[in-house]
Amino acid sequence: MSRAIDGSKRKNHRKKILKQAKGYWGRRGTNFKTAKDAVAKSLVYAYRDRKDRKGVFRRLWIVRINAACRELDISYSRLIAGLDKCGIIINRKALAWLATEDPVAFKAVVEKVKGA
Repeated sequence: MSRAIDGSKRKNHRKKILKQAKGYWGRRGTNFKTAKDAVAKSLVYAYRDRKDRKGVFRRLWIVRINAACRELDISYSRLIAGLDKCGIIINRKALAWLATEDPVAFKAVVEKVKGA
């Protein structure tokens, strides 16, 4: 049986890969063989980094909370420990939002923690 060289499935597959590789540097964007490898690698990175993004945002929230805490003369670790002691259940995302968008409410939370 002969090999299909110009079949529609083959063309569509190549077109799909090259479309995904659009904008890649040099041959990686135009040559199917190199584009195939580049796209495979990029999909691996995309999968990995979707998981990693959660940690990146958590670190960002912690930095924001810590900066706001320092202005109110309390460390981040003491704030988190105090929240636990007071029984205040609030996640870091919400706490970071309070610190940046509503400093008055954040200050109220910190004062409650300092009292505990």
